Amino acid sequence: MAERVVTMAIGPLVSMLKDKASSYLLDQYKVMEGMEEQHKILKRKLPAILDVITDVEEQAMAQREGAKAWLQELRTVAYVANEVFDEFKYEALRREAKKNGHYIKLGFDVIKLFPTHNRVAFRYKMGRKLCLILQAVEVLIAEMQVFGFKYQPQPPVSKEWRHTDYVSIDPQEIASRSRHEDKKNIIGILVDEASNADLTVVPVVAMGGLGKTTLAQLIYNDPEIQKHFQLLLWVCVSDTFDVNSLAKSIVEASPNKNVDTDKPPLDRLQKLVSGQRYLLVLDDVWDNKELRKWERLKVCLQHGGMGSAVLTTTRDKRVSEIMGADRAAYNLNALEDHFIKEIIEARAFSSKKEKPIELVEVVDEIVKRCCGSPLAATALGSVLCTKTSVKEWKAVSSGTSVCTDETGILPILKLSYNDLPAHMKQCFAFCAVFPKDYKINVEKLIQLWIANGFILEYKEDSPETFGKHIFDELVSRSFFLDLEESKDYSGYYSSTCKIHDLMHDIAMSVMEKECVVATMEPSEIEWLPDTARHLFLSCEEAERILNDSMQERSPAIQTLLCNSDVFSPLQHLSKYNTLHALKLCLGTESFLLKPKYLHHLRYLDLSESSIKALPEDISILYNLQVLDLSYCNYLDRLPRQMKYMTSLCHLYTHGCRNLKSMPPGLENLTKLQTLTVFVAGVPGPDCADVGELHGLNIGGRLELCQVENVEKAEAEVANLGGQLELQHLNLGDQLELRRVENVKKAEAKVANLGNKKDLRELTLRWTEVGDSKVLDKFEPHGGLQVLKIYKYGGKCMGMLQNMVEIHLSGCERLQVLFSCGTSFTFPKLKVLTLEHLLDFERWWEINEAQEEQIIFPLLEKLFIRHCGKLIALPEAPLLGEPSRGGNRLVCTPFSLLENLFIWYCGKLVPLREAPLVHESCSGGYRLVQSAFPALKVLALEDLGSFQKWDAAVEGEPILFPQLETLSVQKCPKLVDLPEAPKLSVLVIEDGKQEVFHFVDRYLSSLTNLTLRLEHRETTSEAECTSIVPVDSKEKWNQKSPLTVLELGCCNSFFGPGALEPWDYFVHLEKLEIDRCDVLVHWPENVFQSLVSLRTLLIRNCKNLTGYAQAPLEPLASERSQHPRGLESLCLRNCPSLVEMFNVPASLKKMGIYGCIKLESILGKQQGMAELVQVSSSNEAIMPAAVSELPSSPMNHFCPCLEYLCLFGCESLPAVLHLPLSLKTLEMDRCSSIQVLSCQLGGLQKPEATTSRSRSPIMPQPLAAATAPAAREHLLPPHLEYLTILNCAGMLGGTLRLPAPLKRLFIMGNSGLTSLECLSGEHPPSLESLWLERCSTLASLPNEPQVYRSLWSLEITGCPAIKKLPRCLQQQLGSIKRKWLDARYEVTEFKPLKPKTWKEIPRLVRERRQACRS
Repeated sequence: MAERVVTMAIGPLVSMLKDKASSYLLDQYKVMEGMEEQHKILKRKLPAILDVITDVEEQAMAQREGAKAWLQELRTVAYVANEVFDEFKYEALRREAKKNGHYIKLGFDVIKLFPTHNRVAFRYKMGRKLCLILQAVEVLIAEMQVFGFKYQPQPPVSKEWRHTDYVSIDPQEIASRSRHEDKKNIIGILVDEASNADLTVVPVVAMGGLGKTTLAQLIYNDPEIQKHFQLLLWVCVSDTFDVNSLAKSIVEASPNKNVDTDKPPLDRLQKLVSGQRYLLVLDDVWDNKELRKWERLKVCLQHGGMGSAVLTTTRDKRVSEIMGADRAAYNLNALEDHFIKEIIEARAFSSKKEKPIELVEVVDEIVKRCCGSPLAATALGSVLCTKTSVKEWKAVSSGTSVCTDETGILPILKLSYNDLPAHMKQCFAFCAVFPKDYKINVEKLIQLWIANGFILEYKEDSPETFGKHIFDELVSRSFFLDLEESKDYSGYYSSTCKIHDLMHDIAMSVMEKECVVATMEPSEIEWLPDTARHLFLSCEEAERILNDSMQERSPAIQTLLCNSDVFSPLQHLSKYNTLHALKLCLGTESFLLKPKYLHHLRYLDLSESSIKALPEDISILYNLQVLDLSYCNYLDRLPRQMKYMTSLCHLYTHGCRNLKSMPPGLENLTKLQTLTVFVAGVPGPDCADVGELHGLNIGGRLELCQVENVEKAEAEVANLGGQLELQHLNLGDQLELRRVENVKKAEAKVANLGNKKDLRELTLRWTEVGDSKVLDKFEPHGGLQVLKIYKYGGKCMGMLQNMVEIHLSGCERLQVLFSCGTSFTFPKLKVLTLEHLLDFERWWEINEAQEEQIIFPLLEKLFIRHCGKLIALPEAPLLGEPSRGGNRLVCTPFSLLENLFIWYCGKLVPLREAPLVHESCSGGYRLVQSAFPALKVLALEDLGSFQKWDAAVEGEPILFPQLETLSVQKCPKLVDLPEAPKLSVLVIEDGKQEVFHFVDRYLSSLTNLTLRLEHRETTSEAECTSIVPVDSKEKWNQKSPLTVLELGCCNSFFGPGALEPWDYFVHLEKLEIDRCDVLVHWPENVFQSLVSLRTLLIRNCKNLTGYAQAPLEPLASERSQHPRGLESLCLRNCPSLVEMFNVPASLKKMGIYGCIKLESILGKQQGMAELVQVSSSNEAIMPAAVSELPSSPMNHFCPCLEYLCLFGCESLPAVLHLPLSLKTLEMDRCSSIQVLSCQLGGLQKPEATTSRSRSPIMPQPLAAATAPAAREHLLPPHLEYLTILNCAGMLGGTLRLPAPLKRLFIMGNSGLTSLECLSGEHPPSLESLWLERCSTLASLPNEPQVYRSLWSLEITGCPAIKKLPRCLQQQLGSIKRKWLDARYEVTEFKPLKPKTWKEIPRLVRERRQACRS
């Protein structure tokens, strides 16, 4: 059976042309005057083509070459004809605008903007174009008859949309079951490598569509993986394995994506992973067959912590062999047939209540054709969902090729595409314009479909509604996946989706060269063919690439989406006159485009641009439907003539914080549906009033700001909730109106925005708190769900009972939340936020109990902050009489509450009274109290009066059955903790010491524990008891799951009477000890127990000396190294610390700060005392003394150490035997350090030379060393960053710079005399060199290589440097950032530029004289 091909649906393109040719505007404004006859002929012939288009497309899919060629020609003609009728439409709109006075208002030469304004010239030009189109159409019709294309009625575009339920199948649930063993095996591999210092690479190999990405997602989201790795990163690689681009993508997938953005991507990546155990998923790698590319990336990735891993998915075994050279690839097998059948049936019968037996029997046939591919099963099931008869099902089965290794599942995916209606084919194929794995904004996608004419207008629905139906249908057929809804930082909601990479291949094969995607700089100019119509750019210097390409070519681009910043103007602007959709992020204040070349633009996205204003002539874009200006932070005004942009449907202005007002005449924009921000400016001729929104059918987010300027409360601009005056305005979703204080009272009555059915979210914002009563009787309509009010000055509010979310902030005079007479129940409320309500003290006006009413039956999140007068949460109604024991049966108002945050409410005493509930326990049930039966997160901070967990009788157990996270900070009167059997995170800050004794009840469930208790100068032995009571220890048969433990003032862990709980913490990975006064010696017994510890931080332990408590072996070097897996060590402000413990070989990062008595960072080194003694008697002998120190195992410490920082270690005399692995060394305020030395094992004998003589300088005998200049310091050979600050007399002599050094900062030093390169090594290539206040430094390296990459230079306050090296002088002009003393600036090298040959001798003489001076 011949394979059917996928082709672009041409029918919708011809239908679009037919609709344009029939537009009423053409006749109304007589733009086709003189061409009426040709117009009539064309309108008759287009339906004839549409009659046979279905037959032609079917023949083309059957690979009939004549039909394919005819379709290709028809597509070309249809594109040109559409462009011609776009010109006709624009001319009609231009004439309409002229009739309405736009020419006069523009006030400048309209001839430049409208070169076709002369009707005679327009008729002549367009008449010729129309004749050519008509000739081409007649040729096509003649060929149509020759080829024998037959009439087939086009299937009508259905208006009856299926109610698809595409969540009826949970692919993740089926995948979780079907890939359980695979997931378990790979997780085992990743976790078992925890102690492996080398990078683990696990390649997963399988053909496309077998579920590699889904399996990787299951692994990535598994709780064990989330807990095991400190950092998780996910990047889709897809087409091109470019090392720098991939490194950038990895960094941007992390929380630190905005850090060090000026540094090279590989450096940022190395810093990101350094010292952290990470998991990096590289999804869909299939262009990495060059070992050198992977090795370059791997060099950076190897800087991660122990146990770091890379999980890759690929279709290519060769890729897996290169990336996972040390490990066999994990081959993913085909899914078992019963899982395939389950997927097909779930899709095929998703909209049917029953499964007809006769159809079920056909499924077994279809299963065999899927060859174990879940994607193929999903695609076929989606196709079958639209079929109802056995005949149709069998036709699908027989028409489907069996998947093979050669074809994969593409034949099935092609069948799925070919089964789409024509208008859906066009919409999906357009998605080829996006890169693979791109998050597509659903709303923007639909708007792009409309802008390109893929969605025709119907009276029944708006194009947006029709587009949403198409999108939902494509989702139900599995063309889109990974639907997500997110909210940005301004509260604006958006939905995104992705396309499976194989589906993306289908779209690309349909569009051929019409869609071009460039995610990195193209290597050839031919990357942009003349056939290109839709272009996506996300590479740097996109404008330069476009300018170079458009100079040579003239493609009729309809869509240009540029995802990178544009800083310079686009050239050849006239070649962009076919654009329908444009997205640019302008990095300049000025507008870089010329609207006169953008007449056909329907979609303009300038979001996050730096522009300050839009030009007035942008108002000639009469076709523009979407204008996105969101987050243009510098934009302060919109074009005054915007009212003539009558096609505008969506205007996004949220995030434009400098916008001062709206332009007048918005009532003329009758198609406007979305307006996210309305800024009401000071009334005037250039400013719109809220009243101008009258009659508009707007959807969006409504925010009114500066409402304090409303002249009279009776104007009730904020009475947006439902007064009768504003029933003509229909707003939907979310709309933001700002500066509402500038709205006059008459306009306010006209624009009562709250009484509109479709308004979903309303925000009212005052700039300052003032007297106001406009919300006293506020009664919003039932459809309003979200209400946000900022700085309202009233004392109470009206009816808010139908809200789903309420946010009140800065309403400082608000005393009661709910007015007298309103209902006391909020049946829909899910989120309530109260912030900075300084006078707020009661929930309602009068304190009267509401019988049997649950106040917040659906409340899920409650945030209360800075409500200083609030005494208690809402009371619960009494449901029964007092029972025995004094307990009462009450109903909780928070039965569904999951998140409760209360901060800075100094008068809040207890939480609410908890009702009695039954809790199962051994042997039956017990009565316990639980006011918050669903609460998962509870955070309390700065509650000065809070002392009890409820208002009931003391001594009763209070239960939080679902609580997972509890944070209690600055609650000085709280002395106990509640029962919470599922608690996993506990944070106590500034708590009473007594709280410590309640922690043991959570140890079986806690994973993170932070205990920072109040500081006490003395600790009794009774207080120093173990966190695990003896009776509890005897019952324990498992280890604690605790992974993070932070202790502050917890002497009970280390005091003389403390027991040993540390054996239980075998999973502990991070330990922080703060202000532990009883800690005197290194707790080596503790270190031995913490076998999983990776990070250790000890700070503010004033009595810690560091010596071991028990006598040990004579030499520190003979001690055992604990904890063995430690990777990061930080010591801060331990003023008594003298000696370090034996740090383990696994250590990668070490920082020591403010340990003023520390004598050695390596433990008690043999020979250190002799070194100090020699140093004090004769500093000139120091080098020899260092060279003769005995070599011991301790001298070769920390072979993995990459980062070392020493700050304020004023007693440290030397830093010896720095490890070869060190890459960053920072020293600040360590003036006693006289020697830096590197481990010599593994290095050649250091034959140091000066940079000029290159003669060896060997360490001299003691007697021969007579001058301080003989002292030299050897740095580790891989060092990249060196910082020496505020170390006045430190390091006299010469400092040798290793080859990899990139950044060198030396400030405030009076010891160093020279900087030199290592002998026999390549000189370093510095990127940054800062030398400040180095009084004795006289000599710098004179090798040109040192300064060639320099972009930052500072040399100030260095009097001994008389002049800069000549090679540095020559580089000064190319250094971007430099700060130099004046005497160096005059020597800046300037190239010789003689005007004639005779001038050369004179210029040479002047240059020589300047160098000598």
